[in-house]
Amino acid sequence: MEAVHESELIARLKAGEGDAFEQLVRTHGGRLLAVARRFVRNESDAQDIVQAVYLCAFRSINQFEGGCQIGTWLHRIVVNQALMRLRTRRRKPEESIEALLPAFQDDGHHVEQFSDWSVGADVLLERQQTRATVRACIDQLPANYREVLILRDIEELPTQDVAQLLNLTPTAVKVRLHRARQALSTLLRDEYASARVTV
Repeated sequence: MEAVHESELIARLKAGEGDAFEQLVRTHGGRLLAVARRFVRNESDAQDIVQAVYLCAFRSINQFEGGCQIGTWLHRIVVNQALMRLRTRRRKPEESIEALLPAFQDDGHHVEQFSDWSVGADVLLERQQTRATVRACIDQLPANYREVLILRDIEELPTQDVAQLLNLTPTAVKVRLHRARQALSTLLRDEYASARVTV
């Protein structure tokens, strides 16, 4: 959205014009829903989160100072809403990720032998099936690791922002991200190994 159009839209939103909110929903709704879906596992929850985002935006539009684009502001709100939704559901102790981390021999080498993938990574990433597999493996991660992975690697938020969102230190974010990536790698290797066996 061009700067002039965005400033006009913000002015109209602050004036309470209904069609301005309609334009906001049309312009940003798809992206907000996509972000919500990355955090929650069903469509109904994702839609509820987006509705909460619109309500929050409506209530706080007068506090929006324009220090960033409105899409960036909405993105932050949807991430916060999704994290709040996950936190209210998660009232159990932190899940261990140890079983998914790589094991090492005494000499420092991996216990597991890695085989080369015959297809280039760029080709694999383009395949819709691969994306679905990666998403399914991400969903298997414990929530506290999945959140960090999504925020850093998918949403591409800086470590400091992730730390603030999750009330962690930047070092804790980096450790969780490293462990989440290792666990995801293990899950993907297992998934592709079982796929090769069944073929």
